[in-house]
Amino acid sequence: MLKNLKTKLSSLKITPWTMWLGFLGLLLVAALIGGIAVFWNGLWITNLTDLVPWGLWITIDLSSIALSAGAFTLCAAVYLIGLRRYQPIARTATFVGLIGYTMAMLSLLLDIGRPDRFWHALVYWNEHSLLWEVTMCVVLYLTVLVFESMPIFAGFDWLKKRRPKLAAWMSHLHHYAPYLAIAGLFLSMLHQSSLGATYGVIKARPFWFKPEMSVLFMYSAIVGGISLTLFASMLSARLTSKARINDGLIERVSYFVAWALVGYLYFRFWDTLAQNYTYQPGRTEGLQLVTSGPLAFNFWFGEILLGTLVPMILLLTHATRRHPFWRMVALGLVVGGVVAYRWDTNISGLLMVISYLPGQPTVAYTSYRPSLIEFITGAGVIAYGLLAFSLGVKYLRVVDHRYAEEEETEKVAVKSVEHVVA
Repeated sequence: MLKNLKTKLSSLKITPWTMWLGFLGLLLVAALIGGIAVFWNGLWITNLTDLVPWGLWITIDLSSIALSAGAFTLCAAVYLIGLRRYQPIARTATFVGLIGYTMAMLSLLLDIGRPDRFWHALVYWNEHSLLWEVTMCVVLYLTVLVFESMPIFAGFDWLKKRRPKLAAWMSHLHHYAPYLAIAGLFLSMLHQSSLGATYGVIKARPFWFKPEMSVLFMYSAIVGGISLTLFASMLSARLTSKARINDGLIERVSYFVAWALVGYLYFRFWDTLAQNYTYQPGRTEGLQLVTSGPLAFNFWFGEILLGTLVPMILLLTHATRRHPFWRMVALGLVVGGVVAYRWDTNISGLLMVISYLPGQPTVAYTSYRPSLIEFITGAGVIAYGLLAFSLGVKYLRVVDHRYAEEEETEKVAVKSVEHVVA
């Protein structure tokens, strides 16, 4: 037995794939230990306080949900509008969405302080709470994503060999994709906007208290979600032969992202600069914090310049949009810009503390820096997402555009025949 074990160990080869899995495995083990420490000791071992209760974990949660929005956007385009040629990209977006929502739930499990009570929102309904609405929509939409992803899991070779009937049933669910797309569109748009509304209705935080938060959250999620799907597809094709992409399809969707960035840039500037008209305690200080204070570099360079303006120019320019490298750079920058927007939005309203004692309201500032345990567990959540997508590319063929190539070839052949006949 020992000889067989030694033989198996000696046959193992160190490849880039095994090194990647080992690296992610180390992050996951460290995060598991950190998560147990948080559950055992409580949130006091983090740098979260009563003044800053939402920190790094909530930013990961908000970013994961935002970057999963490609699922409902592309599925709606394919199954509701009828753009069938983009079905392979929608398939990838669905899998990315499933990963993103489970990442968000892992982040919330760490952040809520009492993870043993996660089920309370499902039993004790509070119809007047936006957070309750978000919770219900996330749970329901995650269920929709599970059903939408079942045809993907049905392609797993092991499942087809060991459980062929189950694989056939899971694959048959593809026929219900239009109905799932309708449910996903309704639920996802509802909670993407409600996440922004959660911030926008908090009157005690004047920098958040504005109606456009819902629009910005939903708009940025659509742009970021599609960009992440395209970026992950292109990166996978560069790293492994298991991923097959149709560059023409990705280039067309990237052109849509470019024009969507034009609208997002307008709304973001309007939201930011319109607050400079009059002085309002809390809101004016928040604007200074973002545009000329500690968050200024992140706002001007992370959000506006690198996250919006540069990728918009790269994707609107025909030469750079058609070039795979520059297209990847642009899409990656958009993803980073959405994450920067979520961080700036979340932290800016918390760093200002307003006193509502009689007389003129006074504004004080606090600070927040994530603790080591927050970084470790947050890195573990991200490592989980990377591991899940890596396994999906290798074993489930979640990035496979060959069907789109076949359809385009057939269309070209039909047009050639029609031209000859005419």
